[in-house]
Formats: sequence, structure tokens, C-alpha cells
Amino acid sequence: MTSRREFLVLACGAASAAAAGVAQAQLPPNIEALRKAALQQAMRKVVGNAPVRSGKVKLELPPLIDNGNTVPLSVAVDSPMTTADHVSAIHVFVEKNPQPYVISAHLGPRAGRARIATRVRIADTGTVIAIAQTSDGSFWSDSVSVVVTLSACLEDGLI
Repeated sequence: MTSRREFLVLACGAASAAAAGVAQAQLPPNIEALRKAALQQAMRKVVGNAPVRSGKVKLELPPLIDNGNTVPLSVAVDSPMTTADHVSAIHVFVEKNPQPYVISAHLGPRAGRARIATRVRIADTGTVIAIAQTSDGSFWSDSVSVVVTLSACLEDGLI
């Protein structure tokens, strides 16, 4: 005969397994494709069809992130920051976030240095991309792959 304790353990285990199955069933089967499309659309809104070149931008954040809820991030751009040649904006995108466009900082020639530092939320292991727009209309980028052990951005209904 099953004791009350054994019954409760079995019941809790069955309920947990059922809840995990329901949670998995609620995710769209093509979530990776949806996230990739959302990232491309967000980047296209910023750069349009202009080419994005590597270089000039240095994105710094830890490669291994214990908690994705508050991740330190800094972006520095090699620019003289003169009236004729300066960084006008720095944009940051996170590949696996429900909303991939996470920050936009607008700068001017009197900013002194083309550098920003902040904290962002990162939903899952993936790539973080920084794009700098210069006063001549060119775009420069850098990207860093990160591993997240505790995910953030787990709101329902978002990609």
C-alpha cells in the first residue's frame, strides 16, 4: 500500500512533468527563425540597406554571464569626435532577446569621447551586436558571443 508521503511525492512529480510539457508546447516550433527575423528587421530599421563594416567599434562585456538580468556592457568607437568627423549614434542589439533592439545612444561632436557604458538584460546565450553610425553616414560594428547561465527577458507573448 502507498503511504501518504509517497503519494504526495508521486503527485507532485506528475504535476511538474505535466506543467513542463505544457510550457514547452506553448513555444512556437520556429522560435529561432522568429528571433532571427526580429533581429534582422530591427537592424534594418537602423541601417537600412547601407553596408555595415567591421572595425572602429569595440564592444566589451563578459563572455560568461551568470545572471542575464543585469549585464555590464560598454561600447567605444575610434573617432576624433570633431565637427566634421564624429559618431552620431551607437546602437546595441541582442540576438536572442524578445525585443532585440536594446539601446540607442545619440552623440555629438562635443561628447568628447565616443563611448557608452550601461547595463542590459540578455535573454539567452547568443550574440550581442554594437553598431556605430558616423557623421558621414557610414556604419561600423563589433559583435561578441556570450553564454548566459540564468536567462532574463522571459515575458509571455514575446518572441
